[in-house]
Amino acid sequence: MTTLTNLAINPQRLWDSLMETARFGGTAKGGIRRLTLTDEDRQVRDWFKAACEAVGCTVTVDEVGNMFARRPGKRGDLQPIAMGSHLDTQPTGGKFDGVLGVLGALEAMRTLHDMSYETNAPIEIVNWTNEEGSRFAPAMLASGVFAGVFPPEFAYSREDRDGKRFVDELERIGYRGTEKAGARSFGAMFELHIEQGPILEDEGRMIGVVTGVQGMRWYEVTVTGQESHTGATPMYLRKNALLGAARAIEMINAVALEHPSAVGSVGLIENKPNSRNVVPGEVFFTVDFRHPDEAVLDVIEAKFRERLAAIMAELKLGCEEKRIWNSPAVKFATDLIDCVSLGADRAGYAKREMVSGAGHDAAYIARVAPTTMIFVPCLGGISHNEAESTTFDECAAGAQVLLNAILEYDSRLG
Repeated sequence: MTTLTNLAINPQRLWDSLMETARFGGTAKGGIRRLTLTDEDRQVRDWFKAACEAVGCTVTVDEVGNMFARRPGKRGDLQPIAMGSHLDTQPTGGKFDGVLGVLGALEAMRTLHDMSYETNAPIEIVNWTNEEGSRFAPAMLASGVFAGVFPPEFAYSREDRDGKRFVDELERIGYRGTEKAGARSFGAMFELHIEQGPILEDEGRMIGVVTGVQGMRWYEVTVTGQESHTGATPMYLRKNALLGAARAIEMINAVALEHPSAVGSVGLIENKPNSRNVVPGEVFFTVDFRHPDEAVLDVIEAKFRERLAAIMAELKLGCEEKRIWNSPAVKFATDLIDCVSLGADRAGYAKREMVSGAGHDAAYIARVAPTTMIFVPCLGGISHNEAESTTFDECAAGAQVLLNAILEYDSRLG
């Protein structure tokens, strides 16, 4: 199949959009703090809506805040080709994680508009709500509702650490839409994203052709001991919850190291009463295990639970543990992967196939539509960090390959 090959995105316009939207929640260190359903999230959503409407798109919002900007195609009988990602960030996030996928899609849409190019299928840009999961756990929450993984009521009931509910905050910023989540369908979904790892940079390749996403499981653990005076309580009579948590954290790291390609982390910890002269009585922490093979994750989970129980028994501590999220390993659609590969070739970029180590909305959308992803490098593989950096040329390359892949897929429908 051949496609129109002279459609070129405007790299400066893409970069300017990235820098302009970085003002919404911009931090002193050059990153972004734009948590889901905050005022900063509302500001960037308003900007995105206006930008899409300016190129003739119709913007719709569903019941969990997912945004869809549609440009019609020549054939109304075809399902839309979707492209997009998310606009929310980590508390100390960078300018590109998620944002590049939405604004790269916007640039592709602007290019189609500038050239008055009419696709066979409708084209849609998507902004998924709460991909990061940093305010409302779990991650990829609203794409999960869209894909039927979670009911809307589950999303609505999620609370942040201050006790604010997802549904209340969604209504507060004015982005609780009327469309049922999942009521629309896609013929295909392409998600552009920074790699969030060091492989592309290390190998000197511009484009990652993503073949799937590794499995992910999240857990929450609460360790309970007994608060007591640090000076008056002998070591052998203490029930130190923080000591139990410390040993558990070391154990989690060890379990991950026992399995090639596995990763395991504790990223959030709360110590109570958090006073310098009180033996800690309660510790809450989160656990994140990932691996490309579900069977290996089963083994990891069993080891984690067995060893956690042993640690708590030895220290005479109470413990509650629960798995709060399970995102199985995903394989993407081969025909879409082929479109991305051809798109990279036509743009003249060095490429390689790879599996995503991070979770993305595409992992859930793959359950209900053919899906794939496009990666571009990020400096040092650093992400979820204000120092996150992707260059002007790398952003442009990703948007160009995205446009090429969309046009290739669309040409196969004609």
